[in-house]
Amino acid sequence: MSTSYFYKTQASGPVAIVTEYYSRKDAFLAALETLGEHFGGKVAPMRDITSNYAGGVKLSAGQEHDVHWRRPDDYGYRALRVSAKPLKGSSKEERTAARAEHQRLVDLWNKHCPASLSNHEYWHRLEVNTGNILLCGGVMFAHNGTAFFELGFQINEADHAEKVAAGKPTSGWIDGAVEITSSEYQGGWSSKRDEKKVVND
Repeated sequence: MSTSYFYKTQASGPVAIVTEYYSRKDAFLAALETLGEHFGGKVAPMRDITSNYAGGVKLSAGQEHDVHWRRPDDYGYRALRVSAKPLKGSSKEERTAARAEHQRLVDLWNKHCPASLSNHEYWHRLEVNTGNILLCGGVMFAHNGTAFFELGFQINEADHAEKVAAGKPTSGWIDGAVEITSSEYQGGWSSKRDEKKVVND
């Protein structure tokens, strides 16, 4: 975000929403670890502009994986193929076995792969315009009963109410939000990061 605006709120609604998002994200990441255990390699946590989702599995570049997995990317992660790709010259029995094994892998993936986690669902619940999030960006976190936000656009309670009354598009409004300085926002983030480090240590 080229220009950032910083806000915080201690209103129970927004704090609960942001806290829930990160609780679900922790559960999502834990599920990725479990998924990786089933396939013998770490699963890449992927993210696009609207959600978090499971990426490929960190497997070796050995040809023994090529039947079921695509070639590794630059980081060594492989995506499961849509269907098995038996080696050239495989017998009919080997091809049948490869297809059966591939179906087992697909079923295992579908059983343990967590659903993608939409961050836009939570921005929407916060009543922030997700179109603005797509265009300008936004970050949120909660710490010690306060939710903090860094947005690439301004939100204003009076402007929001006026536009809603007139039926016009609005950037949205977060209940109880007050604008803060960048240093206060960074202070909240640093405090959260340091507390998490102590817990993990």
